[in-house]
Amino acid sequence: MNRSRSRVLARVVTPIAALAGVLALTGPASAHVEVESDGAQALAVGAVVSFNAEGESDTAGISQIRVALPAGIAPGDVTLTDGPQGWMLTPSADGYTVASPALAPSKAAGYKIKVRQLPDAKELVFKSLVTYTDGHVDRWIELPQGGATPEHPAPVLKLAAAAPGATPLPADPSAVPATPTATAPATTAGSAGASTGASAPVSASASAAAPASASASATAKASGSGSSSSSVPVVITVVVVLAAAVGGMVWWRRRAAGN
Repeated sequence: MNRSRSRVLARVVTPIAALAGVLALTGPASAHVEVESDGAQALAVGAVVSFNAEGESDTAGISQIRVALPAGIAPGDVTLTDGPQGWMLTPSADGYTVASPALAPSKAAGYKIKVRQLPDAKELVFKSLVTYTDGHVDRWIELPQGGATPEHPAPVLKLAAAAPGATPLPADPSAVPATPTATAPATTAGSAGASTGASAPVSASASAAAPASASASATAKASGSGSSSSSVPVVITVVVVLAAAVGGMVWWRRRAAGN
């Protein structure tokens, strides 16, 4: 009788344990980031992509979401079209950040971006870091390996094949750069260099002018000295002639008086 009960109990417990194991395997990642796009298609132009990050904390709200863009999408080709009130999109070197006023605890952060053109690919991975007001960060960056569902899966957008005749758009020269503040110091330095370079010739000219003026003055003085020196013999000659003439007149009068 006891053996029969044991067998019945074993038959009941075994399926329950197996079910519990399955639930344990599928349980992680109950809170995650989802991505979708209506009619997502490779090389689609102006595609709107929607994201929804679930708020998994009862005490802290989502304050920002950092996304690494997949290959083929430049940060300057992404714009924010919808999201929580007051949130802004800031491009970075490899993606973007949407942030500003923190949301209430447990509230999901849903937002939409517009992509200039989706790349020619079968799927796009948008690895995301969700930051809460208490400093906690959920890292939704893992990819499936060996068929197993990761604990923190990255958002993946499946794309349909490109439309016939679709081609990649040329690079947009007006796209906003990832790091716009990096050009400021270069521009400032260039302006400073230009100012320094412009003033340098002026100083050089002034320096060159000074010796030239000094040389001219020296030449003028030399010329003046030469003229004075050459006039001395003339003056002496005139004095000698006048003295001889006066002496001759005196001698002539004395002789005339003696006669």
